[in-house]
Amino acid sequence: MTRSKFYLILFILVGGFFLSNCKKDDDRPREPILFSIEDDKKLGLQLKQEIANNPQEYPLLDRTQYATAYSILDTIISKVLNSGKVKYKDEFAWEFYIIHNDSVLNAFCAPGGYIYVYTGLIKYLDSEDDLAGVLGHEIAHADLRHSTRQMEKVYGAQMLSSILLGDSSIIAKVALQLAALKFSREMESEADEFSVIYLCPTDYPADGAANFFDKLINSGQSGWVPEFLSTHPSPDNRIDNIRNKKNELGCSGANEYISRYQRLKNALP
Repeated sequence: MTRSKFYLILFILVGGFFLSNCKKDDDRPREPILFSIEDDKKLGLQLKQEIANNPQEYPLLDRTQYATAYSILDTIISKVLNSGKVKYKDEFAWEFYIIHNDSVLNAFCAPGGYIYVYTGLIKYLDSEDDLAGVLGHEIAHADLRHSTRQMEKVYGAQMLSSILLGDSSIIAKVALQLAALKFSREMESEADEFSVIYLCPTDYPADGAANFFDKLINSGQSGWVPEFLSTHPSPDNRIDNIRNKKNELGCSGANEYISRYQRLKNALP
């Protein structure tokens, strides 16, 4: 890397410190200083390729063989994306895949809108709106650009400069870590809030993510929460915050798709 490029990146990093403390004009949190939308898309695409090349760890269900499951999931995700509240709805790919692993209650959404849902999560949940709430949470992580925000905190200037300058080996290494990237307490709270914001204009109840926490608590599993929903803040606080946001926005909606959700479960292996 040339000295001029290094100083340019250093300037951006220092400038980013001051910009990150500026108040935004809307309710969305600040976005990454160093990473562009194109960088998000590039990292997400790299992660998609790494997952596709690792079928032992990520056994993806075939779209043709499991067309019914993918069709129903497409309906659920499309409702969230078409709510009018997802900022990067038209910029990101918003591709989705089902991972066949019944022992994992998980979902994640990579930068650029690449969504992965485990069969274990789908089978664990009771209704379509519950899944919509969890997926809204994951979509929020991508739409609010949490992964690249967190990477700015985790990685040093040298690593960031390599990513920005297109070092393919570094990009591949970082992409592999995106699926397991831990978000801050603030980011988890933001994703909860925006899950409600996304679902509010739909015909789903907007507190689907809270219903998931309810089930964990009622089944005695509140001490263990999947990584994608974290243990901070506590499930009880998150239930209250999600439902308070729903009431604040005056959201309606009803659980009207019980039979279709059962069809989704039955369509899985």
